[in-house]
Amino acid sequence: MAASMCDVFSFCVGVAGRARVTVEVRFVSSSKGKGLFAKQLIRKGETIFVERPLVAAQFLWNALYRYRACDHCLRALEKAEENAQRLTGKPGQVLPYPELCTVRKDLHQNCPHCQVKYCSTECQLAAAEQYHRVLCAGPSQDDPLHPLNKLQEAWRSVHYPPETASIMLMARMVATVKQAKDQARWIGLFSQFCNKTANEEEEIVHRLLGDKFKGQLELLRRLFTEALYEEALSQWFTPEGFRSLFALVGTNGQGIGTSSLSQWVHACDALELKPRDREQLDAFIDQLYKDIEAATGEFLNCEGSGLFVLQSCCNHSCVPNAETSFPENNFLLHVTALEDIKPGEEICISYLDCCQRERSRHSRHKILRENYLFVCSCPKCLAEADEPNVTSEEEEDEEDEDEGGEPEDAELGDEMTDV
Repeated sequence: MAASMCDVFSFCVGVAGRARVTVEVRFVSSSKGKGLFAKQLIRKGETIFVERPLVAAQFLWNALYRYRACDHCLRALEKAEENAQRLTGKPGQVLPYPELCTVRKDLHQNCPHCQVKYCSTECQLAAAEQYHRVLCAGPSQDDPLHPLNKLQEAWRSVHYPPETASIMLMARMVATVKQAKDQARWIGLFSQFCNKTANEEEEIVHRLLGDKFKGQLELLRRLFTEALYEEALSQWFTPEGFRSLFALVGTNGQGIGTSSLSQWVHACDALELKPRDREQLDAFIDQLYKDIEAATGEFLNCEGSGLFVLQSCCNHSCVPNAETSFPENNFLLHVTALEDIKPGEEICISYLDCCQRERSRHSRHKILRENYLFVCSCPKCLAEADEPNVTSEEEEDEEDEDEGGEPEDAELGDEMTDV
């Protein structure tokens, strides 16, 4: 995710408990690009910065399966109880403490032309001002022959869940430039993100689209051009430029997840209850999640991705000193310190989830190499450098065979490599 060399700059944000925190972007090396560094002491638990994406978009399969989110900020639009009913498949599911749900349906708005839904007038206006005038399909919103609908259907046909990217994130990049009064400024902002060589770009696209990526990529490029061509961005519509645009989104896109049910659960956790009431509520929530897992599996949230300039400067570590989250139930990204960070120390996040970070060094490197095209040299990886070069699945298989058991299905491990 770290981008190529650029001018050093400082970024200040207000945070709770202190006046300002300043971080600085510096060039690290030709292999890592730039990184984010603390300019003053940051305490464990402090919010280092809150960032709004340049663009964000919900994943297309996620939206198709009725995960209802604001088309601009991705805020979940369902009430927590409605969310629970859909995820459990139980229309009569009732949640206690319904007043803890933060969804305000009275504030929801639709685009008057295409009926796309927003959580507020502010989001509707912000979308229209930045990109939606170009992307609004009007009365053709549900017409399968509309150029944008053809593009989206083609994308869904080559990129199945679990989703890691969306062609509409790229579409919003183009639409933003098309609508902008200062096109050069937006082109400059998008150009700050990580650049890769042609071979690296091809590897990223191959990872996103699978074995037939060349034919699929050309189809998507043709549909993308028919729907969105812009002379100021003509380089993005060439085969090489489109591949580069794909690679940019593939390596820099930050996943975003929102959930009204999750917000309700957090609010329940904060309630001051009598011990017996607390025990009953916790048991109810535990059973609720078991019911959801049985009916829906792992797909709980409204999911999408966004491009964040500052967050994209954070390099990876298998022992990160900071983490990203979306506690406001929208696309506002919070980066929080996991430990005290000294002035001059690099701020690192993990591109792996908690389970992946617990796997062997070789497994972690395999995931990072396949998805981000680098080999990690963080303190944990250096400390484990003498470990055998086998993946965690191989280690488990060897243990099973030693005990006379059958090796586990390799496909189960493959799911863990999707980042």
